Amino acid sequence: MKRIKLPKLHHQILAALILGAIFGSIFNVNKDKLVISFLSGNSIKTATVKGWEQFSFIIPGQADTVKFGKTQQQEIISYHSKLKKESKSFKILISGIPLPEDKAVNRIQTFSNVVSISKEGAISTDIKWIGDIFIRLLSMIAIPLVFASLTVGAASLGDIRKFARIGGKTISYYLITTVIAITIGLVLANLVKPGERMSVDTKKRMLSTYTEDASSKIENLGSYDIKQQIVNIIPRNPIKAFTDGDMLQIIFFSVFLGLILSLISKEKASPLIKFFDGLSDSMIKMVDVIMLMAPIGVFALISATVGEFGFDILQTLIWYAAVVIVGLMIHTFGVYPILLRIFSKIKTITFFKGIRRVQTIAFSTSSSAATLPVNMECCQENLGVSKSITSFVLPLGATINMDGTALYQGVAAVFIAQVFGIDLNFTQQITIIITATLASIGTAPVPGVGIIMLIIILKSVGIPEEGIALIMGVDRILDMCRTITNVTGDAAGAVIIASSEKEILHPDLSNA
Repeated sequence: MKRIKLPKLHHQILAALILGAIFGSIFNVNKDKLVISFLSGNSIKTATVKGWEQFSFIIPGQADTVKFGKTQQQEIISYHSKLKKESKSFKILISGIPLPEDKAVNRIQTFSNVVSISKEGAISTDIKWIGDIFIRLLSMIAIPLVFASLTVGAASLGDIRKFARIGGKTISYYLITTVIAITIGLVLANLVKPGERMSVDTKKRMLSTYTEDASSKIENLGSYDIKQQIVNIIPRNPIKAFTDGDMLQIIFFSVFLGLILSLISKEKASPLIKFFDGLSDSMIKMVDVIMLMAPIGVFALISATVGEFGFDILQTLIWYAAVVIVGLMIHTFGVYPILLRIFSKIKTITFFKGIRRVQTIAFSTSSSAATLPVNMECCQENLGVSKSITSFVLPLGATINMDGTALYQGVAAVFIAQVFGIDLNFTQQITIIITATLASIGTAPVPGVGIIMLIIILKSVGIPEEGIALIMGVDRILDMCRTITNVTGDAAGAVIIASSEKEILHPDLSNA
């Protein structure tokens, strides 16, 4: 009996991406329904309203009633959150709801003591927990892998001079590519001028919809002090750094420990290095096991994203999204191949074949940290990069190399300035490049954190911070795209640095 040959894993993941997008678009969250929870007596009851013509908030002592139309589901939810935060009492009056038995007759519903207003769930969003498990499994091994790999990598570099040489090359590469990425974003944003193409109505709608979320992020940011950020790289307590998941502190401690292990006697250092080497190999092997559920996890994540946000939001921010995506494509498929051609002997097609699994995982998880174990495995097995280089370059890159995020921040800053009619001069745009480069170093490799760093950039050039509300609707979708650029840059850096150190083997793509 002939055995059925299953498609390769990267083909399964790609199929899961496509099928997840289709599933999410079919079984999406209903834009015409709202679930209202309210206090009745001593219990909380729930009602579902559908097909309203007008949704009104009546606030005692306020003459004007705040009204929303039938297409303003997200605005209603956001405004309710604002009222709850301000602890204001209010009533809700909903008119134009058709009676089930007679579509020609409309009724009015009123609600008091409202606890929450939310969207109704859908099958596509209900299965998101499966994708969350997949992300947590990858994230679970990220910190021990970074710690073990960086410690072994720093120790295996042998001496201080080699450590300084490779470290200097790595940081220089990451900083230079980040500056190039931001510059590409700024040039495209200035040429296309996406902010000037947004209508006044769309601007008002975006601001009203996401102002509450924007305000909460601005409040949670606090003050940003570059000198304090540098001081904070050194952990007071390494154990606390591990429990808090502070990647920069973990990296500092790991590299420092590895460096010290290379300075003490081999008899004393060898057992520790072997232990960390075994731990690193165990984490890489764990990736193989976790990746067995990758197609299912990817399907759940993509279907939930498309099901909740859909593609409608792209229509209102099409020019902004297009500039970001085009910029990411230029950097990913233009800049990196040029650098690989100049500084390594690996062909572009060989490189992209070797990391296609990395890119699909990055797109679905939106997390460089969660993708790190997969990136290390692919660079070693598919591209022939030595373990000592991947162990040092990739964990460092997952934290300080955020080319995609930096490019997006450059475009977003100019876009928001254009919407508000602010003309950024050359000095201000240079400030954006410097600030975004520094901010990217401290950006945690997790979904959504780029929006926090963007606030810092907006502050640096005097752009209204509340402008982030204009772009938050598409942030999740663009986050998925820019993570591909982030991890591709990490892999390209590993190949380039390994080539310069003659620590790259001829890649065997029979299993790529």
